Amino acid sequence: MTNQTSAEVQSPPKPGKAAVPADDAFERIALEPVAETPDGETARTGADLIGDLVKRLPNAPGVYRMLDKKGDVLYVGKARSLKKRVANYARPTGLHYRTLTMISATVAMEFVTTRTETEALLLEANLIKRLRPRFNVLLRDDKSFPYILITGDHEAPQIVKHRGARSKKGAYFGPFASAGAVNRTINALQKAFLLRSCTDSVYESRTRPCLLFQIKRCAGPCTGEIDIDGYRHLVDEAHTFLAGKSKAVKAELATEMERASERLDFEQAARYRDRLAALSHIQSHQGINPQGIEEADVFAVHQEGGQTCIQVFFFRTGQNWGNRAYFPKADAHWSLAEVLESFLAQFYDDKPCPRLILLSEQLPEQELLAQALAERAERKVTVAAPQRGTKRELVDHALQNAREALGRKLAESASQTTLLKGVADAFGLEAPPRRIEVYDNSHIMGTNAVGGMIVAGPDGFAKAHYRKFNIKSEDVTPGDDLGMMREVLERRFKRLLREAGPRGEREAPQEGVGPWPDLVLIDGGATQLAAAREVVADLGIEGLPMVGVAKGVDRDAGREEFHIPGRKPFRLPPRDPVLYFVQRLRDEAHRFAIGTHRAKRSKEIAANPLDEIQGIGAARKRALLRHFGTAKAVSKAGIEDLLSVDGISEAMARSIYSHFHESGG
Repeated sequence: MTNQTSAEVQSPPKPGKAAVPADDAFERIALEPVAETPDGETARTGADLIGDLVKRLPNAPGVYRMLDKKGDVLYVGKARSLKKRVANYARPTGLHYRTLTMISATVAMEFVTTRTETEALLLEANLIKRLRPRFNVLLRDDKSFPYILITGDHEAPQIVKHRGARSKKGAYFGPFASAGAVNRTINALQKAFLLRSCTDSVYESRTRPCLLFQIKRCAGPCTGEIDIDGYRHLVDEAHTFLAGKSKAVKAELATEMERASERLDFEQAARYRDRLAALSHIQSHQGINPQGIEEADVFAVHQEGGQTCIQVFFFRTGQNWGNRAYFPKADAHWSLAEVLESFLAQFYDDKPCPRLILLSEQLPEQELLAQALAERAERKVTVAAPQRGTKRELVDHALQNAREALGRKLAESASQTTLLKGVADAFGLEAPPRRIEVYDNSHIMGTNAVGGMIVAGPDGFAKAHYRKFNIKSEDVTPGDDLGMMREVLERRFKRLLREAGPRGEREAPQEGVGPWPDLVLIDGGATQLAAAREVVADLGIEGLPMVGVAKGVDRDAGREEFHIPGRKPFRLPPRDPVLYFVQRLRDEAHRFAIGTHRAKRSKEIAANPLDEIQGIGAARKRALLRHFGTAKAVSKAGIEDLLSVDGISEAMARSIYSHFHESGG
């Protein structure tokens, strides 16, 4: 037992935005190990032990973490009073079974105090996202949202899709729910406002208009097809439209079209007509565009079949920028309001929030959440659950989408569950697999060799768990698929043993797909399967189900032969859903390996041999390419030719020449 001499808890951080404290910023209080009576029953419970430390906690706001005997975080919570909140765990009456399980598994707790409860809320959300504790509501698929950026650091601004930090100068519009929504909008905006999408380097190098100019998607400022003042007018129109003043822009274009028609300039009138049609296309694809709501996010939550869906709609500048469905991991005993509240705190942890947030449920601590978000945004943020009017119609629309999305999800899960049961029956597994790993390799004549691993489970493909392996071993002969597979499997399972421990040591059901596979599919027949089994056996891994999937006669899909230790090779019926499922897994592994290989090959092709010469930086490289045109021409140049390039000294010229010629000149 760790001796704790002080009742002090880590002092609160300095004023400002809640930052994630380092692990050593938390004071850890270890609990005495649970003793067992001779008949094997526990003498003391986690609740009793937690009660011992309550006396040492301050009556102050803060965040606490509950840890198991391995040191893994079970739960992260915040409290207005650490003392009162933790005391609830010492009196576990009326608590859900899962909460009682968490309490009994707790052997240590860690605490940090904050200045205010709002800081505690922000810190709690940040820690949940970082640590992903087993007993918290977890936000999954938390990718950053794309924006439209009209750059502001060039005389002819560019329109592009943008993700990540807003470090580049310009005007940002969004967020959009998906990359597809941004791409469609940008395509329509190019038709409407003829803004360029090319990079600055391409812009500077153009000598004649590109294809986008020919198909009326760009005004051609790069080659002077439109003067800079005229192009800036187009940019201003795009700004006005994206700022929500679409009626003014459309009215101006309609007026210009009529004037052109009156001048009998029908070609110009047709251009204005096409631009008006493009703007109408954008608005028709935005669905509902509510009046009087300039900037808002709308959230609706629905639970069914033990799963939760939260649908979010984004409204900016009075326009609908799309919606996205989330399926957070949450226990069935959590109420809709509790799930939504925890989700929102995590959702806005790394995203800017709008001035208005509309919800389908009244939250337990709605005012606190609004205060915390306002503190982070440094302006007022309103959080409301409207009961009537236009705002309620928006929430009801989001709620209907949440119901439909969850219905589709449950249908897919039921189908996936049936398929996994079929896999267990076909391959003789004890239970339906929660994690299936499939491996494939890709190379061209042994070059740029890579291995790929894909993962599938109850929710379909688990892309966050995909892994790629650059083949590193010098002992692997180029083109040796068997050697590459051995290297991939050895690296994969060595790391798994190091990070997750032996396969037999799993004590509790794993969340999601878990770390250890329940089934490994190997691309190949008996030889490949034997080699794979030898690798895992050498690592001391026992009882891991492995199946070899050999291609059919003439490599025909549907005639695959399956190899399992102790059984004769067999095939599945041609129309068996399990066969289609395995084919889909194999095709996904092949797609992932091929894509990884192509990316590696493209990177190598794009590499410039001048980058390998010591002393050649960006300026000298640019000067050489400007003078000779290509790196190949540089390689054929003599020392005297190299000396004629600005910035190339005699020593540097000899170094460059020596790099491309063995004799060194």
